[in-house]
Amino acid sequence: MTNPPPSHQHRARVDLPDWMRNPEPPRRTLGRRLSEFVDRVPALRAIRHRLWAWQGRSRFSERHPVVSAIASFVIVGVMATLLVVGTLYLFHKITNREM
Repeated sequence: MTNPPPSHQHRARVDLPDWMRNPEPPRRTLGRRLSEFVDRVPALRAIRHRLWAWQGRSRFSERHPVVSAIASFVIVGVMATLLVVGTLYLFHKITNREM
């Protein structure tokens, strides 16, 4: 019985350039310095975590899509009606030379 061929071909090890094997440390930009400052101050760190928790919450429209769709439809209808009535009122005032 013969040995089966390998399931895959082995490739020679690729020699990466030095800058890829040992990259420079990240630059200390203004954003990183501010982030480190926020991490050092406990009150600011707590505010940051509360902000992240607030941003991660589920929206009302995600929890109740039907209710938000109906409410949006009603609000849009009312606003459109108000715009049309307001335009007709201004047109009436202009034609009667009251404005």
